[in-house]
Amino acid sequence: MASVADDRARMERDLLRSAGRCIADYSLIEPGDRIMVCLSGGKDSYTMLQLLGRLQRRAPVSFELLAVHLDQGQPGYDGAPLEAWLASEGYAYRILREDTYSVVLRNVPEGRTYCSVCSRLRRGVLYNAAEALGCTKIALGHHRDDAIETLMLNLMYTGTLAAMPPKLVSDDRRNVVIRPLLLCAEEAIARYAAACAFPVLPCNLCSSQDNLKRKQVKRVLSELEALSPRLRQSMLAAITRVRPSQLGDVDLWRALSLPVSGLGDGQAGGLGGDQGRARVAPSGAAVGPEEDELAAASEGTAFSLSYRRKRLPLLAE
Repeated sequence: MASVADDRARMERDLLRSAGRCIADYSLIEPGDRIMVCLSGGKDSYTMLQLLGRLQRRAPVSFELLAVHLDQGQPGYDGAPLEAWLASEGYAYRILREDTYSVVLRNVPEGRTYCSVCSRLRRGVLYNAAEALGCTKIALGHHRDDAIETLMLNLMYTGTLAAMPPKLVSDDRRNVVIRPLLLCAEEAIARYAAACAFPVLPCNLCSSQDNLKRKQVKRVLSELEALSPRLRQSMLAAITRVRPSQLGDVDLWRALSLPVSGLGDGQAGGLGGDQGRARVAPSGAAVGPEEDELAAASEGTAFSLSYRRKRLPLLAE
C-alpha cells in the first residue's frame, strides 16, 4: 500500500507536469528572471511557490524566486505561521504591510461585493513592489478552474469571449504577470495542499460573502459535470483551441487577415453598427452589469490565440 509520502510525491509529480507544460508552452520563465511569487496564504499560492521551487532546482535556465506576502490589515490577522513556513523552507521572502482592508470597507456600499476594489488595491501594491524589488515577472496562483469560471462569467454577464491568460502585460507596461498553474485542476491543488499541510491563512473579506457570482458559477459547473464528467477539461481545451473563423468578431477577423469581403464598416452579416455587440471600455474590459466581481474577472482577460497551430502573440492587459 502506498504511503502518505508516496501519495504526496505522485500528486506533486502530476502538478509539476502540468505547470511545466504551461511554463514551456507560453514561455513564462526566461533566463535571468527574478520572479515575484505572490503568496496570499491560500492553498493555490502555497502550491505555486512549492512547485516553482522544485522546478527551479532542475530547470535548464537560471532564475530567482522571491515570495511576497501582503498583510492587508484584516482584523485578527496572524501571518506568523506563513512567515515561519517560508523561513523553514528556505525561501527568500518579503512581507509587505498596507491597510487595504479598511479602504475596501469604506468604499464598497453595503450589499455589494468587495472583489473589484480589493483586487485593484492589492494589485497596485504588488505592481509597485515588483518594480521596487527588481522583479521581472509577477507570478499569480490562478488555476484551471479560475480560468473557466472567468470564461463563464464573461459569457453570462459581459457578452465577451474571454478568460484568464497565462501571461499578460500590465496596462502601464511596467509588469509582466504569469500564471504557472493555469493548466492545473483546483481539486488536484487542494489535495496536494492538504497533504503538505500548508499553514493556510483565512480571508475575512472573501469568506464573508455568499453572493459572489463566481461561487454561483462554480456551483453551475459542478451541476453540469453530472451531464459531462470531463466538462472542465473540455472547457480548458476550448480556451487553448480558438478558431477565429468560427466566431463573429469582425475586428479579430481583420486583425488576422481573414476574408471579410461583403462586411462593410459597421456591418456584420446584415447586422447594423454595434447592434448586438458588447460595448468595450478603453481598457479592453467588457462593459457589463454593475457587479463588482465581474469587473475584477474581466480585467486582463486577453489570452493566447491559436489558429491551425500557429500561435499568435499574447495580448496586453
